[in-house]
Amino acid sequence: VQLQASGGGLVQAGGSLRLSCAVSGRTFAYYAMGWFRQAPGKEREFVAAIKWGGDTTRYTDSVKGRFTISKNNAENTVYLQMNSLKPEDTAVYYCAAGTSLGAVQGGVYTVAYWGQGTLVTVSS
Repeated sequence: VQLQASGGGLVQAGGSLRLSCAVSGRTFAYYAMGWFRQAPGKEREFVAAIKWGGDTTRYTDSVKGRFTISKNNAENTVYLQMNSLKPEDTAVYYCAAGTSLGAVQGGVYTVAYWGQGTLVTVSS
């Protein structure tokens, strides 16, 4: 399974960005997709997850109401729409795949596949 993330960039506080994660390879090998982020000097943390076979989603509390994870099964792509961005959202964002929603939400040690990161910088 290969994950290719894109869409990062520089945005002012209050602005929006949409990240994309293109998925290829053995698509039957994963059942949930997600996004993590890692700010400078901090550990990688869970942001959002979505079940591939349905619409169930999970979010970390700090992004609820601002971020939306979605997917396009036909195009094997997962998105993270980020609105009302804050400087504390600045981080490298990684897409991830796992065998279940719980595995993705569970953290870095239960994710099966990682994409490369895409940098999101929010200026104040």
